[in-house]
Amino acid sequence: MEKDSSETKDQTDQTTVVPQFKPLTASEATGFVDERRIRVVRNRMTPFKAHFVDIVRPLVEEMKLRFKLDDRKMIIHLRPGPTAEIASLQKGVDYLNAYMLGFEQRDAIALLQLDDLFIDSFEIQDVKGLHGDHLSRGVGRIAGKDGSMKFAIENATKTRVVLADNKVHILGSYQNIAYAKRAICDLILGSPPSKVYGHLHKVAHNMANNF
Repeated sequence: MEKDSSETKDQTDQTTVVPQFKPLTASEATGFVDERRIRVVRNRMTPFKAHFVDIVRPLVEEMKLRFKLDDRKMIIHLRPGPTAEIASLQKGVDYLNAYMLGFEQRDAIALLQLDDLFIDSFEIQDVKGLHGDHLSRGVGRIAGKDGSMKFAIENATKTRVVLADNKVHILGSYQNIAYAKRAICDLILGSPPSKVYGHLHKVAHNMANNF
């Protein structure tokens, strides 16, 4: 009996070995190879070709994705490589879509590196029914003289804003997008720029204190 109890004690004292498993690749987790297609829009074709290497490099080297461009149809085929993680493909799609919406490559690449970034898009007419010259003036109010208002919104809310015709695209975290969207909507609805500047100053101050 004493021998059995000593053996049991020795077994209890032994450290339990926890098995270590490598993360599953996308193909191992799903059982099939997924593929996404992204169309190169006409107005982004020239900058896309000019910065092709810089755009593709992080997809291949960091995300371990396979990239193929159909020159005839100008469609990008994106699929995970053998060592790509499950989330890499969706991050790559978000990154390319952000570039096609008009964001600079150095801003869009943040979607590959951070998990809490999103893109929110809306039309100016969704806020207020502006048409013709009134719509042009609304876009001008958002941009400001030499882009001053747009830069102020971006700097205060730590976001990036793209104005494309009657559409507005905002890249940032969920809360920061809400701050930027409120400022833009106030401008569309006719608030004086000085009032919006004051609100942005308060937002920047609160964000600095929270940080």
